[in-house]
Amino acid sequence: MVATPTYGATRDRVEAYFDRTATKTWERLTSDAPVSGIRQTVREGRDRMRAIMLAQLPADLTGRRVLDAGCGTGGMTEELAYRGADVVAIDISPALIEIAAKRLPEGLAPRVTFTSGDMLSADLGQFDHVMAMDSMIYYTAPDLGRALAHLCPRVRESIVFTVAPRTAFLMAFWGLGKLFPRSDRSPTMIPHNLKHLSHETTRQGATGSIREVERVSRGFYISTCLEYRA
Repeated sequence: MVATPTYGATRDRVEAYFDRTATKTWERLTSDAPVSGIRQTVREGRDRMRAIMLAQLPADLTGRRVLDAGCGTGGMTEELAYRGADVVAIDISPALIEIAAKRLPEGLAPRVTFTSGDMLSADLGQFDHVMAMDSMIYYTAPDLGRALAHLCPRVRESIVFTVAPRTAFLMAFWGLGKLFPRSDRSPTMIPHNLKHLSHETTRQGATGSIREVERVSRGFYISTCLEYRA
């Protein structure tokens, strides 16, 4: 089962943070509004990562069904729809889904289904591709491996996702974060090692393989794009 106590608790923290605490922050960060220098590096890093992820998919997605897992305010969703994909855009935060739906150009609306809830729900159906940008970065390796194993039977081609890399900087940052009370901080990114994550995914029953695509390091944004294929 994917809904382990650790997965469920993390999912609930992520929902509370993005739906109640950080909605306005993310709405501004993902717009053209001026932001601080630190947040500008995060914006630029995310823009670069989105381009890297999209480069792993065909330029023409006509007839393809794609899951935007953790769609946030809809930047990835819009790009996928422009390429002709039938997109299911899901996020744990109803508030972010509302923003994404308002931002989507009217002409793309027939290609997109917005919904809030768990991105791993089997009720979402089968897909050609899954895109999960920075929506799996808060989960432990066992939970992330279990999530990928749960998704892969329903994905015909690829799962493109990001994780926080296991660098000295992020490990130190992660360790310091543990010193603060949970109620006073956002959900914590968990750095991952590709070899360990691949092992966990195989251990949970997935038969495919994971490869590293590219790492983005821009100021306070550090993330690695990975691709799973059966």
